[in-house]
Amino acid sequence: MGRGSISIMAKRDYYEVLGVQKNATPQEIKAAYKKMAIKYHPDRNPGNKEAEEKFKEAAEAYDVLHDEQKRARYDQFGHEGLNGMGGGFSGGGMNMDDIFSMFGDIFGGRMGGGGFGFDFGGFGGGGSRGGQQVYRGSDLRLKVSLTLNEVATGVTKKFKVRKNITCDHCHGSGSEDGQTQTCPTCGGKGYTVRTVNSMFGRMQTQQACPTCGGEGHTIKNKCTKCHGEGVVTGEEVVEVKIPAGVADGMVVTVPGKGNVGKHNGVAGDIQVFIEVQQHKEFVREEQNLVYNLLLDVPTATLGGTVEIPTLDGKARIKIEPGTQPGKVVRLRGKGLPAVQGYGYGYGDLIVHISVYIPETLTRDEKQAMEQFAKSDNFRPSESCRSKIFEKFKSFFN
Repeated sequence: MGRGSISIMAKRDYYEVLGVQKNATPQEIKAAYKKMAIKYHPDRNPGNKEAEEKFKEAAEAYDVLHDEQKRARYDQFGHEGLNGMGGGFSGGGMNMDDIFSMFGDIFGGRMGGGGFGFDFGGFGGGGSRGGQQVYRGSDLRLKVSLTLNEVATGVTKKFKVRKNITCDHCHGSGSEDGQTQTCPTCGGKGYTVRTVNSMFGRMQTQQACPTCGGEGHTIKNKCTKCHGEGVVTGEEVVEVKIPAGVADGMVVTVPGKGNVGKHNGVAGDIQVFIEVQQHKEFVREEQNLVYNLLLDVPTATLGGTVEIPTLDGKARIKIEPGTQPGKVVRLRGKGLPAVQGYGYGYGDLIVHISVYIPETLTRDEKQAMEQFAKSDNFRPSESCRSKIFEKFKSFFN
């Protein structure tokens, strides 16, 4: 099984932006970006805001996918995994001048901010098998509901997945007798080349062969079980290792466990969407856990030791005499771990203290309270009022 990864679904997938597969080579990524840069360049589309946005989007995708380190982080953690890496779009500071400057590496260093200065001759993309089309199966999406305790430790979940699998009759070839024929149109290349003259120079473009669909061969006798597709519907039990610290809305990606691509193509991924159940005692704030401790009046007044829950058991904390409502006690390292690649260490357990005021009193209790009310110690001093007001203001800062 492939290694799971985390991402948060937000922007368009960078591979989708450039129109390449996830296993695309650096050369294919570069070629795809060249094509989009030419098509949507501002000089070719003056005043076209949509083209400008696509131009920037393509540059952002290339900025990540051509960089080996950024691409690895993106493949594993998605867009969120790029936070804090610095540089380019992932750092949030790339402008149009940066994009044009980046073209020096793409178009031989002759690309200025104001126009084209490169030769388009011989330009064209290629397939992942010598130019031949390789099909990629579609991704599958699942949802898993986790408890906060499972988030704290990480967990492995098993899913029975119904999906496209390789046909066992033809072993994925799609051919009944295992024989294929070289495509007469493209001669087995999988693509055809078209040359045109334009205002930007002589351009060559490649497109998938219309006869074989880019595969480079055709099938005469199709498999009777899969009808020439090379895949059939089946079931597979997939284990998904969900790392500790994941948050609601994140996605764990299991590479290569989605639908198998036809004709022995590349399998898609399984995307497992995380849903975290609410806890009956804790509220989550990123890596921290927040717990509301409700003290009785005697304990808040006299002090003492109380027991509070933690995710891994119990903990005892000391209550100082005269503890005021709103006081916060922080238990270091008793929160949640950082999800891999997003931070370090553990968060804290933050205990917010409140005090329970009785709603009903017996006659004796009421008399006792009336006696307490006559004491100056039961009236807040000006310094106490000031401290409590400062704490109150902190909630709005």
